Amino acid sequence: MDIVLISEDRELYRVCLEILDEILHQPWTLSAASPDDAISQADLCIWDYQADVPLPNYGDRVSSKHLYLVSRKDLPEFRRQMAVAEAHILLKPVTPVTLAAFLGFAVSSRGNDPLREDRDEILQCLVQTNLTLQEYDQDRTNFLARAVHDFRAPLTALSGYCGLMLDESFGPINETQQEVLGRMRHSAQRLSRMASAMFQLSIARHVKKRPDFERGDLRECLDQALHEIAPFADERRITVTPELEAGDDGLFFEPGQMEQVLVNILDNACKFTPKAGVIEIRGYPFFWERRSGQAGMPPGAERRRSANQEPNSYRIDITDSGAAIPKEHLESIFEEYASYSGGRDRSGGGLGLAICRLIVTQHEGRVWAENTELGPRFSIVLPLDRSQLPVGDAEEDVAFEKLRRLNVHAAV
Repeated sequence: MDIVLISEDRELYRVCLEILDEILHQPWTLSAASPDDAISQADLCIWDYQADVPLPNYGDRVSSKHLYLVSRKDLPEFRRQMAVAEAHILLKPVTPVTLAAFLGFAVSSRGNDPLREDRDEILQCLVQTNLTLQEYDQDRTNFLARAVHDFRAPLTALSGYCGLMLDESFGPINETQQEVLGRMRHSAQRLSRMASAMFQLSIARHVKKRPDFERGDLRECLDQALHEIAPFADERRITVTPELEAGDDGLFFEPGQMEQVLVNILDNACKFTPKAGVIEIRGYPFFWERRSGQAGMPPGAERRRSANQEPNSYRIDITDSGAAIPKEHLESIFEEYASYSGGRDRSGGGLGLAICRLIVTQHEGRVWAENTELGPRFSIVLPLDRSQLPVGDAEEDVAFEKLRRLNVHAAV
């Protein structure tokens, strides 16, 4: 099957590669092209529509072999150029889950299937319904982002005033007042982190953010994270044992973000660790096969392995003595706003863990969960050598231009 992506977006190209690798069980090729390239023979064309780039005049542009990714603001111009209303459209920014669903349906309708016309009609109905739902979702997301943005300011002020009172800037306070103010500040900080997580998740699809990398010390981030969750851990008499081995000197990350990742995972662990339970934290150099791009897959589950076993990353395992996570939810707990019913829901409504995966992915790392004999374990892997990661814009443009001229083949 020949599939063409008409786009200059490297990230979209990478996402399409991962999706096709998962859903196709036959030989396939994916090539990047420009609108001027001859692509009429392709089995499926994915168009990353740009309003300032005219669409070529292909006679079957509205058939099921064409899928258009269009920004909402560009919909009127797109429809004017197409002069029809039945084109298969997904609103940008499109999520990998949505793109995977429609690519799976589109590729399954290829070939000499007697039900192809019926399936194409069903796909068209699904696309049109999804387009309406995406418009509603974008309206909801925009409202949520504005509301949460305004919500963070008073929380920050509340936390600041509690700090001033704890420092006795307004006069001496007794021990009981200190304890109450400390709990107030801790709760305000937790609410502020939740608000920040919701805001980041809301804007993540619209803003491509690259962390401000600097050489950092994970021990400092962990110390601050432990300080943040100390009141909760002390209240439940949870024993926390941190042990970070040397070997993280080559780590480059944004300290504030990695601190947030550790706080979120430790906070989650404290919630589900029974009273007088244990949380073990271990950090160590680790060999990570980076060629697999699936963010949630444990390194041991990767299908392609390298003969070189020299540590190229640093791994942190956080294991708690809580109840096991249902196997079918080990991956979904990192999804945005996802949750599974019951009082032992580790996803927490899809906020804390979802923002962990967002941050770690931005750092070109990986985070996942698995069950062990001691209890659930959350693991983070960060690359040590950033020279092997995506390069600067100028070099990246050259690399991508070379990639555009090649077909990527895969056979499952």
